[in-house]
Amino acid sequence: MIESTLKWTIVGSADHLLEARMETVAILRLNRPESRNALSPDLFTDLVDYLELLDRDGFTRTIVIWGGDSVFSAGADISDMAGRSVVEMHLRPRLEEWQRFRRVKLPVIVAVNGSALGGGNELALACDLVVAGESASFGQPEIGLGLIPGGGGTQRLVRAIGKARAMDIILTGKRLGAYEARQAGLVSRVVPDELCLAEALRMAATVASLPQLAVRMAKEAVLSAFEMPLGTGLDYERRLFELLFSTEDAQEGLNAFVEKRSPNFRGE
Repeated sequence: MIESTLKWTIVGSADHLLEARMETVAILRLNRPESRNALSPDLFTDLVDYLELLDRDGFTRTIVIWGGDSVFSAGADISDMAGRSVVEMHLRPRLEEWQRFRRVKLPVIVAVNGSALGGGNELALACDLVVAGESASFGQPEIGLGLIPGGGGTQRLVRAIGKARAMDIILTGKRLGAYEARQAGLVSRVVPDELCLAEALRMAATVASLPQLAVRMAKEAVLSAFEMPLGTGLDYERRLFELLFSTEDAQEGLNAFVEKRSPNFRGE
C-alpha cells in the first residue's frame, strides 16, 4: 500500500498532524487514533495554520488530507466541549478558522477511509474533491447530543446534496455510505478501501501537472457559484477566463493544441 512508502514528519505543535511529500503534493494526516481523529481545537488550528503555510510556499501545488486507513474523523472533541459555557464557546476562534480554511487557494483533496462524522464530515465538505473508500460513511450526528452542526454542516451540506437529503441527515443523524454519498453529490469518486489514498494522490498529481494559475482561478470561480447570484457569477467567470489570456501557460496550451503537440506548462 502506498502509505507504507511515505515518510511522515510532525508538523504543528504536536504529533496530532503529520506530513509527507510526493514532489509538489503535500499529504497531511490527522493523527489522533486514540480519539478516532477527533478535531480538537489544537489539531484544527495546526491544520489551518499549516494549510496557509503551504498556500504561500510557492512550491506546493496540491494538498491531500487523510485520516488513516480505518477512520477519517469522528468529529469534534466532545470531551473538550462538555461543560463549556455559551461565552466560552463564542470566544473560540473556530468560525474564523473555518473561514481561513475556505480561503486556501490551492486545491485540497480529502481521502476518506472509515467514518467522517460531524466536524469530520464538515472538513470533507470544505475540501474541493472527496475520494472515499467503499466502506466510508458520512454524517452529522450532532442532533443526538442536543446540538446542531457548527462547522458549516447546515450550509455546505445543503449546497452539496440539496435540502431534502441534508434535512434527513441533520435531523435524524442518518449516515450515508460511500456509494450513496457519491450518488447524492457529496463524494467525487469511490474506490476500494485499500486504494483510497492512492487514488487521491493520483488525482493530486494530475491537478499539480496542470497550469497552476488556471487551476486556482477554476477553484475560485466554482466556489463563487455558492455565494453569487447567477448573473454576477457568470460575469465573474468571464473576467477570470479573459484574464488567463495574459498568462504564458494559456498561450502555450492554445499553441500546442494548434500545433498538435504536448504543451510545456511552466506555471506562468
